[in-house]
Amino acid sequence: MSARVLITAGASGIGRAMAEAFAAKGAQVWVSDVDKKALARLPASWGAADVDASDEAAMADFFAEVKARWGGVDVLCANAGIAGPTAAVEDIALADWRRCVSVNLEGAFLAAKYAAPMMKAEEHGAIILTSSTAGQYGYPFRAPYAAAKWAVIGLMKTLAMELGPYGIRANAICPGAVEGDRMEGVLAREARAKGMTRDEVYQGYAAGTSMRSFVTAEDIANMAVFLGSDAARLVSGQVIAVDGHTENPDPKV
Repeated sequence: MSARVLITAGASGIGRAMAEAFAAKGAQVWVSDVDKKALARLPASWGAADVDASDEAAMADFFAEVKARWGGVDVLCANAGIAGPTAAVEDIALADWRRCVSVNLEGAFLAAKYAAPMMKAEEHGAIILTSSTAGQYGYPFRAPYAAAKWAVIGLMKTLAMELGPYGIRANAICPGAVEGDRMEGVLAREARAKGMTRDEVYQGYAAGTSMRSFVTAEDIANMAVFLGSDAARLVSGQVIAVDGHTENPDPKV
């Protein structure tokens, strides 16, 4: 794969797995992140930038640098996101709601906004937004996160329609429960909010899938590589869950 791939929040977790998977296929990789320590651990052959995906001025500067150095971008993985608060809706502060929506939704919007002109100029490209199974179902105690991830899907559907005539595809990946540090934090917070143990919440998530399993960051990355490749040249406007088939998104069982 000879492609220029830009990944927001690409220094760790799902984003890092995406970067590694694209790089393994021969792609040029450039990641942005706010985690300076994680950025410092990236391979020297990758581009790396300290950028807040929800800061428009910073994103405009970043994409200007990408255009100056690369001339354009072939694949955008708009992956930046935060978990947001875990609480009953009446206990969520508006500031916390806005921060969660800003990173998860506005971060995806800004990445698409600045990638689209470069892709239009070359009449090709693939935009991959990281949504969530929370963007397909209601999600108790995670109202801002679920709302933002539903909106990401609406954004993706619109991008697919708007940019399709220019040869640009847009799709959304919906990870389920992904093994790793971030999910461990979610499990701990939900356990406190629901008066359950961490293991009870974990088992609830696993039991809520038909395959009785969490997924890995590599599972998500493999789907991103497919969606960014010519093998998916007519796959656009699609919501693709990589979640072991979620049946019950509320981990009570």
